[in-house]
Amino acid sequence: MSETWRRFGPYDVLILDDGVFEAPLDVLIHAEGEAARDGAVTRWAKPKVRIPVNCFALKGADGITLIDAGTGPSWGEAMGHAPAAMAKAGIAPEQVERVLITHLHGDHALGLFDGERARFPNALIIVPEADFGFFGDEGNRAQTPQNRQGGFAITAAVKKHYGDRIHSVPPGSVRPGIRLIPLPGHTAGHSGYLIEGEESLLLWGDALHLSNLQATDPDIGFIYDFDAATACASRSAILERAAREGWIVSGGHIEGFRRVVEKGIGYELTPA
Repeated sequence: MSETWRRFGPYDVLILDDGVFEAPLDVLIHAEGEAARDGAVTRWAKPKVRIPVNCFALKGADGITLIDAGTGPSWGEAMGHAPAAMAKAGIAPEQVERVLITHLHGDHALGLFDGERARFPNALIIVPEADFGFFGDEGNRAQTPQNRQGGFAITAAVKKHYGDRIHSVPPGSVRPGIRLIPLPGHTAGHSGYLIEGEESLLLWGDALHLSNLQATDPDIGFIYDFDAATACASRSAILERAAREGWIVSGGHIEGFRRVVEKGIGYELTPA
């Protein structure tokens, strides 16, 4: 994991290592069914899913911005290391001016809390309005499978601890040099943030969890996807766009900074 700041547009960007997430292979799904999934898993030849958990620090003229906040202590000792990574980089929680959330899942938003208080006492919380609207409406809980309901409790906690410091925002410009790009499917309002510059960086949240497996075959998804078909469409579209635009990419579960390049009928993520 990179421990150095890298310049994109008006910001220096640092990957904050929050830990490692592990899961059995049965969390993987495929748009074409079980046989296609089994074939992909066999070709992949890994015994389990093991992926990094990242969030990001941005340093610019407007102070310190985070993109996502990690898990906090909620998911065990393998994760929740972002606060230590921030401290190593010389960033105190009080210095964080704003946190841009890609979506309201635990490994991206539970790090907003330190027990029963806000971890970032001075920060604005910027959330995609589609995600905040969905998870902020308890009426949507009944239509949501139980294993995908965590966002409701997280959203309630964000409201409780951050109150009027929450800004739910539509697609488009959210900060100088930063645009929200909607990537729905993983959650209703899952989004990425594009840092625009001579060399642009797209932080795409969970558009891909398994970089080269899903780049090669975007029809591979996770059981955590709220709408698997929409997630596949978003994944395919953002891979094509990132390759075409020449964007560097990273995300919640991507190793380092990558470029998206065409490879056969799919794509490959190569080190940037």
